[in-house]
Amino acid sequence: MTTRVHSDLTDLSATELLAGFRERTVDPVEVLEAVLARIARHEPTLNAFVHHDPDLARAQAVAAAVRWAGGAPVGELDGVPLTLKENIAVAGLPVTAATAAQHDAPPRTVDGPVALTTAAAGAVRLGTTVMPDYGMLSSGVSSLHGVTRSPWNPAWTVGGSSAGASAAGAARFGPLHVGSDIGGSIRLPAGWTGLASLKPTYGTVPVDPPYLGRAIGPLARSIDDVALAMRVLTRPDPLDRDHTWIASSAPWESVTTTPLRDDEVAGMRVAVHADAGSGIGTDPEVAGTVRAVAAVFERAGAAVEELPPFVTPDLLARLDLFLRLRSHVDLSALAEDRRERVLPYIREWAGAAAGLGGAEAFGAYSGVQELRATTAAATRPYDVVLSPVAPVAAFPAEQHGPTDDPVTALDHIAFTAPYNVSDQPAATVNAGFTADGRPVGVQLAGRRFADVDVLRVARWYEHARPGAARPTWPLG
Repeated sequence: MTTRVHSDLTDLSATELLAGFRERTVDPVEVLEAVLARIARHEPTLNAFVHHDPDLARAQAVAAAVRWAGGAPVGELDGVPLTLKENIAVAGLPVTAATAAQHDAPPRTVDGPVALTTAAAGAVRLGTTVMPDYGMLSSGVSSLHGVTRSPWNPAWTVGGSSAGASAAGAARFGPLHVGSDIGGSIRLPAGWTGLASLKPTYGTVPVDPPYLGRAIGPLARSIDDVALAMRVLTRPDPLDRDHTWIASSAPWESVTTTPLRDDEVAGMRVAVHADAGSGIGTDPEVAGTVRAVAAVFERAGAAVEELPPFVTPDLLARLDLFLRLRSHVDLSALAEDRRERVLPYIREWAGAAAGLGGAEAFGAYSGVQELRATTAAATRPYDVVLSPVAPVAAFPAEQHGPTDDPVTALDHIAFTAPYNVSDQPAATVNAGFTADGRPVGVQLAGRRFADVDVLRVARWYEHARPGAARPTWPLG
């Protein structure tokens, strides 16, 4: 077997690692040691992990190496390093919701659905990754864990709520990272750190517990790896805990084995949606980046049309109120001394829903359903909708969100959240950088259950994008 230097091994994608394991040019133990060395070097600055267990990972890597040596890998991810967001249950670890209010949560006794399926596929689990309190911030600020920082620049946010997952992905702490998304929590951090990602169609990945709009999906450095992860994540929960799960026979492998051709792009109807119509106005640099993506499709022959704003300020406000009310109910159930440990920003944001009557609560829920119908109707005519992931690029790491104001806490999710409530798939790919070097992602959204089509389009753009849009991953 040819031995590689550690820095080379951490550059390899999951797809490349598996090819190397198969050809006996790469060894799972060697790969893991390279990743562990990188984590030891950069984790003190980035703060990506809640729980990191090198000994367990080493034992899993040794077992994978033995299986590969015998020509009998256990599954599609055998020997590949992977992380799980901390709200995904792992046996023996607490699920604290990243808040100091639940610092003493008891350990879980059984793995969550995707913890089980990724383990069965042979993934080497590096640990669980940080999120903000209750997953209700688009940043890496947690009352329990402190601040998670960007590998691109520690002064910048990694986004959230899959904060540690995006930090780990961009830092090359392994190639695959699993996050969750209820309003943009996979796509926002991916967009602010240069990663590829997918918020899949609702119900296609088992979740415990399921909730309206909540999805689990991968963050990685390439669409190929996103598609590879989806082959495993969409498998049924062995314990059948998600009553919303929908069995899928989607041909995830076709994303790479049957890539989208230029002549297929030429027949596509593409929408460009650079103005959300509500919330924060789109930064000109961000809007210009997305329009440059649309120009790539147009030069390939696609019919590109402007999609007018469809998220009204009223719809965004009612979605915000619905989510505030949800969090207010959760916080109200806590004893006062515990509630005081929750981030003050979260308490103030959720507290705005205190005193709502039934009619107002139902009005907020009705607004979510109206947004669902509006999003589906506005986007249905198109093969893909191109938009910013967020209206602005990464902000300071210590901020709770782009405005850092509880009153406008969700004013940046008008591009992402509509696809949560409409159940539609949405992927991200890095599309450029601001003048000061901050990554800018493009979101590519499609019709319900068209996840494979969305990834094929995203992969086509990933390969067609100009060199200046391709990340040169940070931290050497």
